[in-house]
Amino acid sequence: MRSCAPGRGLSAQRARRPLLVALRRGAGDFERFARYADAMLDEQEFFIRKAIGWVLRDTGRKRPDLVFDWLLPRAARASGVTVREAVKPLTDAQRAAILAARGA
Repeated sequence: MRSCAPGRGLSAQRARRPLLVALRRGAGDFERFARYADAMLDEQEFFIRKAIGWVLRDTGRKRPDLVFDWLLPRAARASGVTVREAVKPLTDAQRAAILAARGA
């Protein structure tokens, strides 16, 4: 996953996506993902932003509070596509709080 960190080539980032499978199933090392995702929230590459949203969405299906607690303080920094994907499995109240923090 370290290869996905900012400053590495896009092909290296794409090659490491299979490591995120456990997270997308609601398991895996969320803290490790969170460190890398936090560093990449400002990434301009669409598919990186979308992939972060996918992992958050899929993790949120089993651990919505974990995703909510991580995303809320970062909502203003996260891209629209990241937020749109991430809030899908959250409760209406959680979704509204994140969108309000984002300024939407």
